[in-house]
Amino acid sequence: MSSDEPKPEEPVTKADGLELARALTRAVASAAPVARAKKRLNPKKWTRPEVSGAHPDDRDPQLLDATLGRLVQDHGWGLDLKVHGVLARWAELVGAEIGDHSTPESFADGRLVVRADSTAWATQLRLLAPDVVRRLNTELGHGTVIQIEVLGPVGPTWKKGPRSVRDGRGPRDTYG
Repeated sequence: MSSDEPKPEEPVTKADGLELARALTRAVASAAPVARAKKRLNPKKWTRPEVSGAHPDDRDPQLLDATLGRLVQDHGWGLDLKVHGVLARWAELVGAEIGDHSTPESFADGRLVVRADSTAWATQLRLLAPDVVRRLNTELGHGTVIQIEVLGPVGPTWKKGPRSVRDGRGPRDTYG
């Protein structure tokens, strides 16, 4: 045949959904034996992630400890959990006597806020602050706690009532 001669017309078929599905099925069926042959030739390179085997993988049930550890690490909650764990053991770390008369209130940006139940204990805790910071940093890591702010007790307000004086100093007792 020369290039000048007209080519015989091929039958024109309309590619509808059924024809496309049949063609796709034929293509997949012809490719499947090749994959099986690859498995027989080199089993180490051919893996199917959707098939479970005898070896553990990520789809197997995981231990709660490992899962929680991964969750804490992914979200960056490690330091917060350490701080809350140390604050839960406050009396153990600072001593039973100081722990009975003070409570940690908050921790943010290296600053620990502690509330004492009397002004005398607040003064005592301010004097012991460097030792407490050192002890907390051994538990949490160097430089975690930078400063301890000690607050005194919270007393009732004397700003309202029948016997209040405007700009008055109020009582000078700390109720403790």
